[in-house]
Amino acid sequence: MDELDKKVTGLFDGKVVRKDLLHRIKKGTNVPTFVLEFLLARYCASDDDAEIQGGLEAVLETLNDNYVRPNEANKAQSKVATKGKYKFLDKVHVNYVEKDRRHWAALENFDSRRVAISEKFYRDHDRLLQGGLWCEVTISYNEIEDDDYAFYIEDLRPIQLSRFKFDQYCEGREQCSRDEWLDIVLRSVGLEPSKLTTRVKMHFIARLMPLVEPNYNFIELGPRGTGKSYFFSEFSPYSTLISGGQATKATLFYNNQRKKIGLVGYWDTVAFDEVGGIKVKDPDTIQIMKDFMANGRFSRGVEVIADASMAFVGNLDLSVSQIVNSEVYDLFQPLPKEFDLAVMDRFACYLPGWEMPKNSSEFLTNNYGFITDYLAEAFHHQLKQTNRFEEVNRRIQLGASVEGRDEKGIKKTVAAFLKILHPSSAPSDEEFRQYVEYAVECRRRVKEQMNKRKSDDEFAKINLSYISSDGNEVVVHCPESRSALATQEPIRRDIHMQEGSGHKDGEKAKPSLSPEPAIEEPTSLGEVVVESPIEPEIGELIEQHYTIHYGATGYSYESLVGPYLVGAKSIEIEDPYIRVTHQIQNFVRFCEAIVKTPTIRKIRLITSYDEDCDVKAMSDRFSELKQSLLELDIELEINVNEHLHDREIRIDNGWTIKVGRGLDFFQRPDSWFGIGASDLTLRKCLETKVDVFER
Repeated sequence: MDELDKKVTGLFDGKVVRKDLLHRIKKGTNVPTFVLEFLLARYCASDDDAEIQGGLEAVLETLNDNYVRPNEANKAQSKVATKGKYKFLDKVHVNYVEKDRRHWAALENFDSRRVAISEKFYRDHDRLLQGGLWCEVTISYNEIEDDDYAFYIEDLRPIQLSRFKFDQYCEGREQCSRDEWLDIVLRSVGLEPSKLTTRVKMHFIARLMPLVEPNYNFIELGPRGTGKSYFFSEFSPYSTLISGGQATKATLFYNNQRKKIGLVGYWDTVAFDEVGGIKVKDPDTIQIMKDFMANGRFSRGVEVIADASMAFVGNLDLSVSQIVNSEVYDLFQPLPKEFDLAVMDRFACYLPGWEMPKNSSEFLTNNYGFITDYLAEAFHHQLKQTNRFEEVNRRIQLGASVEGRDEKGIKKTVAAFLKILHPSSAPSDEEFRQYVEYAVECRRRVKEQMNKRKSDDEFAKINLSYISSDGNEVVVHCPESRSALATQEPIRRDIHMQEGSGHKDGEKAKPSLSPEPAIEEPTSLGEVVVESPIEPEIGELIEQHYTIHYGATGYSYESLVGPYLVGAKSIEIEDPYIRVTHQIQNFVRFCEAIVKTPTIRKIRLITSYDEDCDVKAMSDRFSELKQSLLELDIELEINVNEHLHDREIRIDNGWTIKVGRGLDFFQRPDSWFGIGASDLTLRKCLETKVDVFER
């Protein structure tokens, strides 16, 4: 133990843990950090080597006996059935199932989606309903055969502190200098500060800012393997990490069908990993995101106010030197095309991820740091209960080039520094100057890149500055771009110039896109039958009448109805033969094609069944599909008409599509492991006629 270890163990007895113990166990287990530290704090709270060794063995034994690995789910379920009940460490989700009109718990690694749970558990712990929580959970076996569930939760204990006293946390901080406290925080996240430069220490503290400051918009782009997502996936149980995929307004903000707020209402920080891979299908999602990033509120029929910060992390595939000296590229290049300048302008801090060291054991600490949960509770308390913005507002003076959003972003960054490093006291003038200078740099990095993208001078005031205590104006520069002319004085292209002509200074001309070949429109469509569908020109929808021949390929539900869904909010399908397994699977594929249209809000199916149908199985499958669509904010309505015979697809924008065979016009594949089994465009068709007309 060094002097700092002795100090922190004396001030925060029972709330610190040796981080090398965590590293030793972490390498052999895929368990979240706060779960391991929960066990280490229970079994290894000692300075005696023999006791620590015994505690480590107890931790490993607990993980072996109680932690459910994904490939051992069947063994775990059998253990509960034979012993009557058993205690596990697992992540618990709670979902409301409309068909059953009740809540069911789902255990992630235990692999059961139908575990009975008492209302008191999800009433006391809201995050069970949105995203789930790691818990120490006792599962019991239900002996009653008439019940429709085999397991129920007898007891549940979230793996986080039961009590947190902010006053004691602040009293301990007052016994430390700023630099000592900075090192304690870094050791708490597993890093050894003696191996880091002062600037890199500040970068690591900046990664924590979205966890402590409400409505803080943060971005870090850089090389792979620098631990960008770790802080949001494992450091705090109050943050959630979304790994790529589709970002929908129902998931993130508000689900109109369920009348439930999304992730921003349940988490302190919503972080997006691999931000370049985010797919935004609905333009409304970006608009709501802009509103929320600007002021922490949005409206979707109801006014919603939430404190969640938003963090975006991703990878840069080009070197920083290449980017800042290029007239074409900028440091926002990896962002999805839907992230326009209005989204970028809302970032308070762009952390230079290229300055962060690669993950390596040489940077890991063997000393004491806070139990992750304890520090996470301190940050959570400050995000919800404290406001340092006004204090910053009184002390800070910014230069003339600092505009509205620049000022707000800089002040929020400084306020976050105060919460992390000075939770109850004011920093010295020199310390405050360091925070202001860092905050100005991080905001300037945002503004420089927006200025490169904009064809006019809207963001041209990039020389952000602050007024020092002696009254001098200090202009802050970003180290990577200080001498890069392409960033400091970007070329303003003439908006009338043909793209690719007139480029200068070695700028590479962008390839021009050749127009699509024109499609000849037949002189008359009327009732003429053509043998293949006509590709309508962009913005033009035409009536069509054609035949899909036996054995033909190249058809899918998306190509059939996709072009005619423009502006559609609801779609109605009449098809009497959506009954047996493969027909319902066809309908699922049809829905998958429909949901790619962002305006769709309702799908209505009218079908029928006969005495040979397994009505219960049919109902269960439709219920699963209905729940899945609700997650995308789409309502599925199923109606039965015993006398139904026609097959028709009606879209509320006026278009009707009649397919002679309904949705079941694909041949059954010869093998489910052959080409065409999954991709319908490669599967052979049955012969049918298709008529597309406007009502």
